[in-house]
Amino acid sequence: MKQISFLDMKSPYLELKDELDAAYQRVMESGWYILGEEVTAFEQEFAKKCGVNHCIGVGNGLEALHLILRGYGIGPGDEVIVPANTYIASWLAITYAGATPVPVEPDPRTYNLDPSLITPLITSRTRAIMPVHLYGQPTPIDEISRIAEKHKLRIIEDSAQTHGGTYKGRETGNLGSAAGFSFYPGKNLGAFGDAGTVVTDDAELAGKVRLLGNYGSQKKYYNDLKGYNSRLDPLQAAFLRIKLKHLDEWNARRVKIADFYFQNLTGIPDLVLPYVAPDATHVWHQFVIRHPKRNQLQDFLSKNGIGTLIHYPVPPHLSKAYGDMGYKVGDFPITESLAKTILSIPIGPHLSFEDASFIAEKIKLFCCGS
Repeated sequence: MKQISFLDMKSPYLELKDELDAAYQRVMESGWYILGEEVTAFEQEFAKKCGVNHCIGVGNGLEALHLILRGYGIGPGDEVIVPANTYIASWLAITYAGATPVPVEPDPRTYNLDPSLITPLITSRTRAIMPVHLYGQPTPIDEISRIAEKHKLRIIEDSAQTHGGTYKGRETGNLGSAAGFSFYPGKNLGAFGDAGTVVTDDAELAGKVRLLGNYGSQKKYYNDLKGYNSRLDPLQAAFLRIKLKHLDEWNARRVKIADFYFQNLTGIPDLVLPYVAPDATHVWHQFVIRHPKRNQLQDFLSKNGIGTLIHYPVPPHLSKAYGDMGYKVGDFPITESLAKTILSIPIGPHLSFEDASFIAEKIKLFCCGS
């Protein structure tokens, strides 16, 4: 039986094998395995890609967001507005800083934070808004920016899923006060292990984040702050430098697969396809469909050798981790409805059109029968 994995981790390596192997040899032979020239070079290259002045390599995307919050002095007693329907890491970063996440329902079309719901949630304790560019689609930022400016709030982008995405021609990472990126292996720009960055035009924040991520130290053994250990290592930086050169091309391949899905799945009863907002350039980290019989559809595709995932089956407000906040079923009905009906199907720069056609055929067969 044909087998199509949800995420192809081997093909990206094979396509770039010679370059990646050479980068590995270069780092291993350098004898330098913490910080150093590879990290500095990647920081400069990724900052240029995002159109910002500063990039600081950190351990992962969660730590990137956490360090931004710490760098801005956001902590106990403060509130941060965040989407209700996001990966729990967005909430955890706020919790790690000692602040309180204040969830907002998404726009049911884009799945991104709904700006029209923000203002009633702003209190004297609100310090920041954290839009999450979910599934590869940048959040329309204009209205959020107006709200933030009016109330003197920071905008902290969770850009973990939108490497190379743009809104009105501006790259994600350059839409707010600062942004956190993840380079988890499955991302559009993925390392071969955990990795992340903070990007910003705020020089003061950049210095604070760099200090906090290196034990609070500018000079070894001399510590100015109670910091953390969150650093991008040279090996991952070297790999990311190679893959960054191919990011736009690989994103373009994703767009072609997404277009193919639209051409072959549009108009099918009960099947909801993604919606792309005006002025947003979607980079298709995930291609997320909705169906009222999601579980049965997922099981049917699995039996036909097609891997799928649910992003995300349990909203943060209903997780055991946040049970102490007192939320209950029904508090965020849009988010909860999405959790019951969304399904991510395979998409990526190495998915063949033959496999995409097979996936589309099986979805149509489930939805429409023979």
